[in-house]
Amino acid sequence: MKKIAFIGVGVMGKAMVQNLSQAGYPVSIYTRTKNKVEDLISDKIIWHDSVAECVKDQDIVMTMVGFPQDIEEIYFSSKGIIANAKKDCILIDFTTSSPLLAKKIFEESSKHSLASLDAPVSGGDIGAKKGTLSIMVGGDENVFKQIEPVLEVLGSNINYVGSAGNGQHTKMANQIALAGALAGVCEALTYAKAVNLDPQIMLDCISSGAAGSWQMTNNAPRILADDFAPGFYIKHYIKDMKIAKAVNDTNNLDLEVLNTVLQQFEQLQTDGFENLGTQALIKYYQR
Repeated sequence: MKKIAFIGVGVMGKAMVQNLSQAGYPVSIYTRTKNKVEDLISDKIIWHDSVAECVKDQDIVMTMVGFPQDIEEIYFSSKGIIANAKKDCILIDFTTSSPLLAKKIFEESSKHSLASLDAPVSGGDIGAKKGTLSIMVGGDENVFKQIEPVLEVLGSNINYVGSAGNGQHTKMANQIALAGALAGVCEALTYAKAVNLDPQIMLDCISSGAAGSWQMTNNAPRILADDFAPGFYIKHYIKDMKIAKAVNDTNNLDLEVLNTVLQQFEQLQTDGFENLGTQALIKYYQR
């Protein structure tokens, strides 16, 4: 059984670690705050106090952190992954990040006899817990085939999408589509309130038809319950949308829905809501 190091054990990462451990994989973890993973440690998952120690002698290193600058730090520093992983180790970055950064990891890993895949995920905390994430994988196809059985522990919709960086490009397309779907749910709920419809009955009527979506099924009930706990942080989605916008600008694309929803979330960030879940977009319409 391959030994796995997992770096970045947050809302989604913790569930992914639990699924890997329950599937029988020996898992070592690194996270900056030990007390947030005491439950994992009690389940005999090994915690390390540095990236270098965590990745030492591991067969696979998985990362799931917040921002591109975090990726730069944990991959490229002298105490980071590339400098300390053993030869032929496979590096898998689940973080949604820049396609250019994914290519940089691929190139630097190759120089050190390491393999790397950019494999951003979609499905939120619910998909992470259930092991039903969508995983979009860029990199060498032979490496993908080698690692696919491990990915199947974490996701139910796993696709190889091409060379390094293409996983991140595919995730950008996902985040662009998500913007419209989530805003559509919030606008439907706002409309229902304005015309005195029962919002739950309205959702029951439309959620199984052409207007149905993951956002409507999973985030609309949270909105109705005033549950804004983060399955996916607003601050992380803003980061994703800004990456997508940068790619759009490079390619002379003007995607109006993405730009509008980004502005809405940036207003919520200004209002102090960046640590809420993305379903808190409804607060923009309640302002």
